[in-house]
Amino acid sequence: MQKPFGFHLLAFTLLVVFGLASCKPNPNMQGKGEVYLQGEWRQDSVSNEKQLLQYSIYHFRFSCDSFFLQINSFSKVNNGADTCMRSGHWSEYVRGSYQQMSDTLHMRGQFCNADYTLKQEGGCFRSGIYEELFLVSKKTDSLIQFSSTSSVIPINAHLTKHTTCNPKPL
Repeated sequence: MQKPFGFHLLAFTLLVVFGLASCKPNPNMQGKGEVYLQGEWRQDSVSNEKQLLQYSIYHFRFSCDSFFLQINSFSKVNNGADTCMRSGHWSEYVRGSYQQMSDTLHMRGQFCNADYTLKQEGGCFRSGIYEELFLVSKKTDSLIQFSSTSSVIPINAHLTKHTTCNPKPL
């Protein structure tokens, strides 16, 4: 049994209408991000760091809806080659974008080199995708606590440089 032409036309029309409605182009401008986060935030120390075998100090930079992150790690235990561990101190870098929903900051990006160029697979430390969720608690205008969902040590970061968002074309 052959279906009438009108049936095929209706099916094609519905496919096009609903297909195009669900598909939209990426924006051609950078998003504005969160106003209160714009600038550079630095963690000075970790409580009880002298008693810890390993800890990290964070330096965040937020620019519109993008972030740049430097993670300085310290270890009293050598878990790898000394060419990587550098006598218990090393740095990792991440760049990406973030979104905040309620009190949760979702950061997703890529591990990078020190100049924030994309890091190749292999070599020392992590590479590839970085994804982290932080519960954010604004203590004052210049103090924020980031509580990672993957760590028990909170990050108390102080605002060191305030900036305003000037969205750039992508």
